[in-house]
Amino acid sequence: MPSPASAYFPPPAFAFSVAVVSGAATNPNGDIDAAFQEVSGIDPKVDIEEVVEGGLNSHVHQLPGVTKHSNLVLKRGYVTKASALAQWATQSVGSTLGSPIQVQTLNIYLLGSDGQPLVTWTFLNAWPVKWEVGTLDASNSNAVLTQTLELSYATVTTTVNAS
Repeated sequence: MPSPASAYFPPPAFAFSVAVVSGAATNPNGDIDAAFQEVSGIDPKVDIEEVVEGGLNSHVHQLPGVTKHSNLVLKRGYVTKASALAQWATQSVGSTLGSPIQVQTLNIYLLGSDGQPLVTWTFLNAWPVKWEVGTLDASNSNAVLTQTLELSYATVTTTVNAS
């Protein structure tokens, strides 16, 4: 039987940070652009290609296809201060394509109790595709106005930091 000191406890999902690591870099431990309420879309999956073998009707071969993923979605309270992330989103989403869309590398950090990264997800060639402001609702006086930034990206890699 393992001792309590060696027992494994999964990390909580509420301690995380976001950083743009290329272009206008942010500090993952305190910058206004590092604080998000919710991150979703970390979901790479491999498509399955089904191949029917001639003459055998008992089964279908399932072969790995391309890796796909949905967009990365970042949600936070609406920011009224200067924000490098907001400037990047405005440049991309509001673009008339008169200048090229700037792609960035983003890191999402799952933080341990000491504030150090336990896991890092690195999103390469990310760019904003949607920037949405939450609903303005006078009937709910306790709600915080939110903004949601949706990003497309090329690939994601996961690094588990040894501790």
